[in-house]
Parts: sequence; C-alpha cells; structure tokens
Amino acid sequence: MNRQTEKLLLTGAAGQLECAIDMPEAAPRGIALLAHPHPLYGGTMDNKVVQTLARTFAGLGYVAVRMNFRGVEGSAGVHDEGHGETDDMYVLLTAMRERFPGLPVALAGFSFGTFVQGQLQQRMAAENMPAERLVLIGCAAGKWAMPSVPQDTILIHGEVDTTILLADVMDWARPQDIPVVVIPGCDHFFHRKLHHIRTLVSGLWHR
Repeated sequence: MNRQTEKLLLTGAAGQLECAIDMPEAAPRGIALLAHPHPLYGGTMDNKVVQTLARTFAGLGYVAVRMNFRGVEGSAGVHDEGHGETDDMYVLLTAMRERFPGLPVALAGFSFGTFVQGQLQQRMAAENMPAERLVLIGCAAGKWAMPSVPQDTILIHGEVDTTILLADVMDWARPQDIPVVVIPGCDHFFHRKLHHIRTLVSGLWHR
C-alpha cells in the first residue's frame, strides 16, 4: 500500500501465506483483519476496496492486516470455498494476537471476504473472544451461506450491485434487524465510490 507496508509470511495448513501489515501513526488501539474478494475472480489483498479499508483502519488507530488467500500470488495452496480460507484467517488472527497482545480485534471484508469473516467471527465467539466489531462491504448474502453477525455490524452495499443483489442482502439482514447503508448509484466494485467507505466506516466506528 505504501513504503511503510510490512510484508510477512506465515505458515498455514496449505503452506505459506503472504500477508501485509500497515501500522497506525500512534500506538495501536486495536487490530483489524481484512479479507479480500473471491480469489478465482481476481481478488487479492491489494484490491482497491481492501486497501481503502486498510487506510481507514490505520487512520482509526488500528494495525491493519491483510492476507492473500491460499492460491493467490505468494500464498500456497488452492481455493477451498471459504473453509480453508477461514482456517488461514485464524492463523493470521493467532499470529497478530501473539505479536500485539491484549488488543481488541476487528474484522472487515469485501464480497467473498465477508463470508470468511462471518465464519471467523463465529469461531471467535465460540471461544468467548468475539471480534470487537465487523465491517462487511458488498456482503456475500445470497452467494454464500452467510452466518448471523452481531447487531453492531457495519453493512455497506451498492444500490446497483449486480454481483450480489441488494435485495438478497436486505433479506439476510432483515431478520437480524441490522441496518444496511446503501450507496446510491454504486456498483459491486465501488467504482468512484471508495471515498464513501472511508467516510462511513470512520464516522460509524465509535458510535
């Protein structure tokens, strides 16, 4: 993302995992784990939405950590429909908890990455160490079996998303009573709308 971005390799079940860390300017107040869109359709940790999330969380004082899912660029293995990817995110979670002990952990994802983070949140909650909060951009409801998420989850979706329909996200969010922030005229990839992600997440985070 910038010259200060630290690259590191972790070892997952399928081999090495390529990761990147962006530090906040001051002492970190938390850790944000970020998950990228679908690997089979060009998704990487350098996706523009994921990088926007990294900048946003670093600005909020979080250690922003990204990872290439298995089979993407420098990460070993092959795509595993979100299951192995969740295991890999847990490896990243464990490594960051060891490196930055005692800090709360937030989860954020885009598209396929929201499915992975939803599953990771459930695993963390089952261990009585739930995520501080979730941010789901272009939530994968209707595409994958999205689990339930906490009511303070920040959901942001594009009005004219044809990849993951807004109606499907609404059907998933409605029984959970979770608000959905809809960006008018926005497609799935947030073309020319990235600034809204940063503004919304920054503004809603401490509410």
